[in-house]
Amino acid sequence: MDKFLGKRLDGRYEIQDIIGIGGMAVVYKAYDNIENKVVAVKILKEEYGTNNEFLRRFKNESKAVSVLNHPNIVKIYDVSFGDNFQYIVMEYIDGITLKEYIARQGVLTWKEAVFFTVQILHALQHAHDKGIVHRDVKPQNILMLRDGTIKVTDFGIARFARSDEHTITDKAIGSVHYISPEQARGDTIDEKADLYSVGVLLYEMLTGSLPFQADSAVSVAIMQMQIDAKPPREINPDIPVGLEQITMRAMRKNPNKRYLSDSEMLRDLEEFKRNPSVVFNYDTFDFASIDDSPTRYVDTRAVAAATAASKIDQLYGTATNNTVDEFDSLSGSNASDDEDDDEEKKRSSLIPALAAVAVALFVILAGFGTFVLIKAFGGKTGDITCPSVIGQDYLEATEKYSDSVELVVKEWRFNDEYKYGQIIEQQYDPGKSLKKGSQVNIIVSKGVQTFNIPDVYGMTSAKAKQTLEEYGLNTAFNIIHETSETIEKDIVIKTDPQHGALVTADTVISIYVSAGKPTVYTTVPSVTNIKLDLAKEMLERSRLKVGSIVREDSDMPEGFVLTQSIKAGSSVGEYSSVDLVVSTGVEPTEYKIDITVVKPSNYPDKAYAVVAELNTSSGSKSKQTQTNKTGVTSFKFSFKTTSEKCTIYVTLDGHSYQEYSVNRGIATLTDEKTLVFDESSSDD
Repeated sequence: MDKFLGKRLDGRYEIQDIIGIGGMAVVYKAYDNIENKVVAVKILKEEYGTNNEFLRRFKNESKAVSVLNHPNIVKIYDVSFGDNFQYIVMEYIDGITLKEYIARQGVLTWKEAVFFTVQILHALQHAHDKGIVHRDVKPQNILMLRDGTIKVTDFGIARFARSDEHTITDKAIGSVHYISPEQARGDTIDEKADLYSVGVLLYEMLTGSLPFQADSAVSVAIMQMQIDAKPPREINPDIPVGLEQITMRAMRKNPNKRYLSDSEMLRDLEEFKRNPSVVFNYDTFDFASIDDSPTRYVDTRAVAAATAASKIDQLYGTATNNTVDEFDSLSGSNASDDEDDDEEKKRSSLIPALAAVAVALFVILAGFGTFVLIKAFGGKTGDITCPSVIGQDYLEATEKYSDSVELVVKEWRFNDEYKYGQIIEQQYDPGKSLKKGSQVNIIVSKGVQTFNIPDVYGMTSAKAKQTLEEYGLNTAFNIIHETSETIEKDIVIKTDPQHGALVTADTVISIYVSAGKPTVYTTVPSVTNIKLDLAKEMLERSRLKVGSIVREDSDMPEGFVLTQSIKAGSSVGEYSSVDLVVSTGVEPTEYKIDITVVKPSNYPDKAYAVVAELNTSSGSKSKQTQTNKTGVTSFKFSFKTTSEKCTIYVTLDGHSYQEYSVNRGIATLTDEKTLVFDESSSDD
């Protein structure tokens, strides 16, 4: 188990997990107990703690990043260079490297490639403006968040461009597939070397392959210095011509023929984004032009010997100072201006032969180193058992079992159980007998599937819900209405989480919908018993509207308001509607009705309550109640109404008994119910 896991550095940074292993350091996920946040801690490997060269590089990184503050550069929070170990505390990035993304996608669309490149250039422009050259721009040093945001990291070999401190150990440092020709030669470099690396990275994203590949790093370095890359459109014809021009100009061998600054390259990319069919003025077919600078030559035998020695030193864990010194031969020598053409051709013809010698010598030395290592450690090539890797981080497992099997990622798959990067399936069962070095295919978790919330601003709430569901967000939506001075009612104002955020399918999304302008309240005046015109005026002065107007016969003079739908004194929103009932001025007819109620023959001999209720069609009621013990009860009703018909309902002790229909003052029994009583009951 790693000795730092579970430990707390300087009483503050609690180490939780390993999230990356590099050449000279291990990166951990940690918790800052003072700031209460997750951070990344890069700790220099113990074997390099006494190596002055690695200490210098490690301190360079902290010095470089400490002066940088840009959204596309990983922030540095703290540094420590103690006697026992050295570490840098940085911003924690929950994402993957751009190299992993390229490996997963294969060939990126040109829109993606340009989107990432622009962010990288903005980060480098900020560093270059501070006088810092990154010197190791490669996709492994570029982190990508789930929303596509780019973060440039690992300024481990960065150099202040204006610094006078240049040593022999600065030469030929960096990832050989991405370094500029001048960096491979060991020359003094500036920001144009970073732009060359950006060109190589753009080439890789557009084609899915590196421009220069060979069996050894030395061969790649020679290709970087002397061979022009195949135009990307020969590999991927879908690449627009203008973007190919930008890529190849950034990769010119002569630094003075490249883009001279980040802003110059950004300008062309912006022009290309505006018009993808653009063709730039510089010659499309002049990418492979010969540099005007003096020709450089490389002693390939010395390079091969140095590389082989470096390999053996790494196997035995010895210091690398001598190896770095040997790499000084990459600096070569300048051809004199007065050399004649014959001498030039003669020297040039030696390059293929020297390259062949270099490769042969490298193979011999590497083979010898391997032989010595096997002898020293008693290595065997027999059968091994397949390890169990499910649940492990695939990067850690790849390194952990590199001596026994080759783990090959065949698929990335969304998974709710395993975190991003953990292995969820392996080709062979654990314990299966395999040949050493066998390939074992694995499937790696992409974590819980997430979705980018689409922008539904300006849609109706119904359309917004439909759009979110089409994006895979099949969850319950929380509709929240908010007043707005500017946005029309029922139009979406925003969502929470906001558009562009990454969420899982079961995330509850709040949709904020406009309820229109804020409500201003007003008090309803009393408008009854006054003329309609005056009532309308009073309501309008109170910022209210007159709703429906119903005419009804009444003793009140014609045009006077009889009733209002909202009670006087009520507080309501401005411009609410108030319905009115207005008198016709026609006096209702007066009717007199007599009815006689005879109790049922089986009704108990006791006092009982008789209720007669007259209901008119206008809604008015008249109720009479009598208590009787005899068999007959008489009721007399006198009422005014404009309706020719009304109804009288009769109950005995609360039981519905009779119903009368009254027409033009004549009451007719229309219904009589049979009542059943418990004769044993008595009120006496």
